Order: sequence, then C-alpha cells, then structure tokens
Amino acid sequence: MAASSIRVGAVQMTSTNDIEANFNTCSRLVKEASIAGVKLLCFPEAFSFELPRCDFLFYFRFYYFRFADFDPLTLIASVGFKEKGPDDKHLYNSHVLVDDTGNIKSLYRKIHLLYRNMVYEESNFTTPGHDIVVVDSPVGRLGLTVCYDLRFPKLYQPLWLQHDAQVLFVPVAFTRVTGEAHWEILLRARAIETQCYVVAAAQAGKYNEKRESYDRLSTGIAIVDIDLSNIASVRTRMPISEIKGSPCEKQRSN
Repeated sequence: MAASSIRVGAVQMTSTNDIEANFNTCSRLVKEASIAGVKLLCFPEAFSFELPRCDFLFYFRFYYFRFADFDPLTLIASVGFKEKGPDDKHLYNSHVLVDDTGNIKSLYRKIHLLYRNMVYEESNFTTPGHDIVVVDSPVGRLGLTVCYDLRFPKLYQPLWLQHDAQVLFVPVAFTRVTGEAHWEILLRARAIETQCYVVAAAQAGKYNEKRESYDRLSTGIAIVDIDLSNIASVRTRMPISEIKGSPCEKQRSN
C-alpha cells in the first residue's frame, strides 16, 4: 500500500432474524478487517436485519461495544441500520457513521424509498429522510446514501458539486433480479459522473422465505486501497464541472 493510500473495506453478508448470529458474523469480519489494516469498514443495508422497533442507538451501541471487546479497534464503521421512526408504524432506513471511539459521527436517512415492488413497498413501514449528508473522515469527504438512492443521479450531483464529496458510501440490499441487471452498472455510473470513489456493501443470498438479495460473492470483505490524489488528478484532467454554461457549473455556483 502506497504511503498516500488509505485502506477501506466493504462487507457482504446474509443477515437473518437471528440477531446473535448476525453479530457473530459482524464481529468476525471486523476482526479480519482490523488485522488487514482497514481504516473504514462499510456494512450493508439493514446489517442487523429486523430489530424490534426500539431505540436504535441502544442497539447500535450494543453492537459496537461488543465489537470493541478486542483491542485496538482503529476502524470507523459505516452501517445501514433500521432506526426508530416518527410513529409506531414506521422506521427510518438510516446510514450511520461511527468513529473509532464508538460515537456517532453522522447519520443519513434514506430519501428514496423502494415502491411498486412485487415483494414489498418500503413506504408502508419506512419514513423517508430529507437531508443529504457529507462528512469529513480519515478517508476523505464521505457522501452517505442507501440502496435505492443509487437510481437517482440528482441526489449524487450535490454531494459532489456542492459538498465536495470524494468517496460515496452505499450500503445496499438489492433484490436478486434488479441486482443482477443493474447494481454494478449503477455503481459505475455514479462513480463516473461524480468522479468519486464508490464503496458499496451488500446483502447477499436468501435471508428469509420472502426476501432474497443479489448474490455476487460469499460472505466476506472486499478490500481496496484508495488514494485521494487520484481524484484531484482526474478532476483536473477532465474538469466536467467547469464547462461553461453546463448544468454542473450552474449547480456548483449555487
């Protein structure tokens, strides 16, 4: 790994209704990531799966401090989590960034909810968020999104143009059919049009009788070394946000 590179990891796992089993998988993967020198680890959407409707901070801290049983924990964790919503019938589908001391650094609530789907309509039990989130981290300026957001380029443009995101984190649980057809293509499109690194952590396989996610890899961690100087180089050589009269130029000026 070059001196200017930072190591990040994306988890793929199959979460189930067995919370303890999910924890054991997460704990093993966190340890593997730490040993491998990963500084920021991204878990999938709903990594703990269907928790009771309760205070999500309680459960997250339960998970985090169980992770912290081994020393040292130098990771920053990025996870998709079901957060208690505005009423008893709704949750927030949240993306949480936690620093290496266990404190929540930032929280993004999924804006675009899956609907008109043969399996379920997310809006039946989830309340959408409204605010985009970009936060500083040891691996640069992070733009936080979740799964179905990936289909909406207009969400990603402000992350880059107005908030100077360098890395986009996307915890996902794509369905098997749409994942096979669209997941990698959408990730590459968002990376190309924003000139950002994209790190996506995915659910994989069948985790109950009704739901199945696109299964590209087995449970494990994809690890990559990123160099933020590459982003500056690409943006200098191909300054697509500075073309006179372009929508990008107008958006950046706003």
